[in-house]
Amino acid sequence: MQVGGGLEDTICAVATPVGEGGIGIVRISGQDALAVAEKLVRLRSGHLLGSTASHTLHLADFFAPCTETLNACGPSAHSGSRQQAIDEGLVVYMKAPRSFTAEDVVELHCHGSGLVLAHLCEACITAGARLAQPGEFTKRAFLHGRFDLSQAEAVLDTIKAKSEGGLKVAQRHLRGDLGRAVDRMRTQLLTLLAHVEAGIDFVEEDISFVAREELLCAFHKILEDIDQMLSTARSGRLLREGARVVIIGRPNVGKSSLLNSLLREERAIVTNIPGTTRDLIEESVVWDGLLITLIDTAGLRETVDIVEAEGMKRTKSAQGDSDLVLNVFDAKELLGGIDQIESKTLCEGKDFVIINKMDLIDRVESQSVIDSSRRLTPCEVIPISVRTGVGIDQLKSAIRSHLLHGDLEAKEGVTITNVRHRTALQRAGESLRHSMEAVRAGIEPELIAVDLRAAADALGEITGVITSDEVLDQIFAEFCIGK
Repeated sequence: MQVGGGLEDTICAVATPVGEGGIGIVRISGQDALAVAEKLVRLRSGHLLGSTASHTLHLADFFAPCTETLNACGPSAHSGSRQQAIDEGLVVYMKAPRSFTAEDVVELHCHGSGLVLAHLCEACITAGARLAQPGEFTKRAFLHGRFDLSQAEAVLDTIKAKSEGGLKVAQRHLRGDLGRAVDRMRTQLLTLLAHVEAGIDFVEEDISFVAREELLCAFHKILEDIDQMLSTARSGRLLREGARVVIIGRPNVGKSSLLNSLLREERAIVTNIPGTTRDLIEESVVWDGLLITLIDTAGLRETVDIVEAEGMKRTKSAQGDSDLVLNVFDAKELLGGIDQIESKTLCEGKDFVIINKMDLIDRVESQSVIDSSRRLTPCEVIPISVRTGVGIDQLKSAIRSHLLHGDLEAKEGVTITNVRHRTALQRAGESLRHSMEAVRAGIEPELIAVDLRAAADALGEITGVITSDEVLDQIFAEFCIGK
């Protein structure tokens, strides 16, 4: 079996998810896609697949190629009796360049049995194709100019989207919103670079092709656009990957009950016995388009129990990896002394103070506990009662607002969701700032041109205009086989 090669190879793979289903698809792509398919496809109409119109579905029978005389055992009307039948289904031939990969593509639509799909793939390989590598269909589409690299990455983001918000951002990128914005900035930089380099050639004649102030103004405008994109990176990451919200606190303050309440299901065991939760319990929920993973943790206290101690160690690790920490306190315990909050290290940008069991104290006591807590910490203080449900909706709203800082869908422009894109933008911005400093300092235009070129190249990495095979291999390795 062939497992590697270049664009001259014809590749095949199952293009539908693993598991049973009504329909399964085997995709073949490459210069010999039609020839491979004709060795195992017999149309019910009796015609050859290559003689039919492109992009039309045809009822067909699928056979294992005859291994004795493969070339002679094609899809003739009499060859079916000498070939092992695999399945019946539909076949479509998509002639290049009007296909996903911009190559000749044949898709075999069969029953969604794992065995049937495996047999069809084996038949394609016997007929001259090789098994596609992860992401190779999408990689070929990129290499053939069907879309830029940011759009290719958006294919994967669309497939993996777990929330409405993440899906909408991925589809914006798939439509080319990010690529067009980056190309616009890169074109502006290359135009400025051309003026700077033209000035270098005529430096002895004291001819300037662009004024200093005009150059600085153009740099500043592009830098503003880059910074605007970077300002969306945190929200974009959360929409793409989801947020991790950790619930911590002493035993029996109501952490597991809070998890169950936020999930609206009995996910964690709740008892009056301290230390019931000894490991991390993770469950995901989608609130208004944002995927949130809620993590219940072991209660924090002094213990000699080895298992409980390991649970608390994992609690602290989860706290460090979180996007938001819900520090849960018992209202009755705080009424006896607010020192729990005072002695706890809280990060204003990452921690909420949740005062649970407010139903167990009266109105005057409640106000006293809330006021005292807010004086002691800059963090948001939210009083709740898991038992009665009071404050839970307010907490959910506060969590989403804190994570996304408002409604992302109302914002104009591009949202950055990918670490690779963010890093490239940061490098472009840094190089552009160096260029601005050089212009202000009156440094030789050659050095200004070097930083301008670096900024343009960094932007080019986002769309794939400037990239290496190593980077491409790393990006497409994240895809599944068949995409």
